[in-house]
Amino acid sequence: MISAIEKEIVSLLQHGDKRAIKLLYEYYADALYGVIQKIIRDEDTAQDVLQESFVKIWRYSKKYDPSKAKLFTWLYRIAYNTAIDKIRSQKNKSGNEVQIETSNVYKVNSDELNQDVLDIKKHLNSLDEKYQIVLKALFFEGMTQQEASDELDIPLGTIKSRLKIGLRELKKIYDPQ
Repeated sequence: MISAIEKEIVSLLQHGDKRAIKLLYEYYADALYGVIQKIIRDEDTAQDVLQESFVKIWRYSKKYDPSKAKLFTWLYRIAYNTAIDKIRSQKNKSGNEVQIETSNVYKVNSDELNQDVLDIKKHLNSLDEKYQIVLKALFFEGMTQQEASDELDIPLGTIKSRLKIGLRELKKIYDPQ
């Protein structure tokens, strides 16, 4: 059951009303901060990620669809993904620098690329919609199988089956033997 405050927040978000951010912060900031702190141990960085999350929430507020996910689930995913992105960017910054003179990234010939693979979205659209939804959630939206199950309201076993069948169908397109 959706609470009155959640309905109000959703309405404010969908109308671009800035009062939504104040309410979101008041009701959800502590929980989202807890999610972020489980991923990022540094308190200052976690606070920065919380702020970045609220910026993203505001930026994407009109895209929120209550029929697809509960408000907290949507907020959670934004905060979680922002924290993961921060960890990845920190790892990339502290990782090895690319040595351009020894790299072959710029030396790839166009005949080495399988041009058929570059249009995967077109081929994905040729599959049954039930497979498309699962594959898009897992590969293009970066969801785990459990997150896709929760978000799409489809049992986890069905997600796994549709993934397997969808990949098998794509394989037939790319490797017809």
